[in-house]
Amino acid sequence: MKVLMLNGSANFKGCTYTALEEIGNMLQAEGIEYEIFQLGSKPIRDCIGCAQCYEVGKCIFDDEEKIVQEFINKAKEADGFVFGTPVYYAHPTGRILSFLDRAFYTSSCGGTYPAFAHKPASVVASARRGGTTASLDVLAKYFTIAQMPMVASTYWNMVHGNKPEEVREDKEGLQTMRNIARNMAWLLKCIEAGKQNSVPLPKTEFGNKTNFIR
Repeated sequence: MKVLMLNGSANFKGCTYTALEEIGNMLQAEGIEYEIFQLGSKPIRDCIGCAQCYEVGKCIFDDEEKIVQEFINKAKEADGFVFGTPVYYAHPTGRILSFLDRAFYTSSCGGTYPAFAHKPASVVASARRGGTTASLDVLAKYFTIAQMPMVASTYWNMVHGNKPEEVREDKEGLQTMRNIARNMAWLLKCIEAGKQNSVPLPKTEFGNKTNFIR
C-alpha cells in the first residue's frame, strides 16, 4: 500500500514538506509506503472548464514536464492521499488550487473520479501564524465531491513555523501529523481487509442533476 502526498509549496523542503515528511516517517513505521510529489515553482495554469479532457482523456494544456498528467497517473496507483499547502493570505496557494482543479476535473469521468474515489485522504496546512483552518476547509472540498473518506487527527491538521526548524519545535503539530499517519494506515489496512473478504465498494447513483435556473 502507498500514500501519495502533494507538496503544494514552491519550496521543495520548507515547512509544508517538513509536515509531510513527519507523516511519511510514521507511515513507514506502520508498513505503508509513501511518496512526496513536489509541485515546485514552475508556472501552472488554471482550469478553464473547457471539458476537452473528457474527449482526449487528459488535460489539453501541457505545463512543463506535463505535471498534472504525471500526478494523475501516480494517483491511479496510490491507495491514499495527503495534500499539503502553505498559507497565503489565509488561503491555500493559488498554484495548488489551479493544479487540483485540473487534476480532479480531468479525472472526473462523469462524476466517478476513478483515480481518487473511495481512497482515504487528508489535508495539512503550514503557517507562521493564521489562516490554517480556512486553507484546510478549501482543500477538503476536493475529497467530498469525489467519495474520498477523510482522515482526521487529534487536532486541526496544521503545523506552525516560519521555517522548517521552527516547525520541528511545534511538538503538538508534529504529533498531529503522526496521528494522521496512524489513522491513515489503520484505514488503509481496514480497506485491504475488506477487499480480502469480498466486501464490495458502495453502489453509487448517477443521473440526477438539478438546475435551479432554467
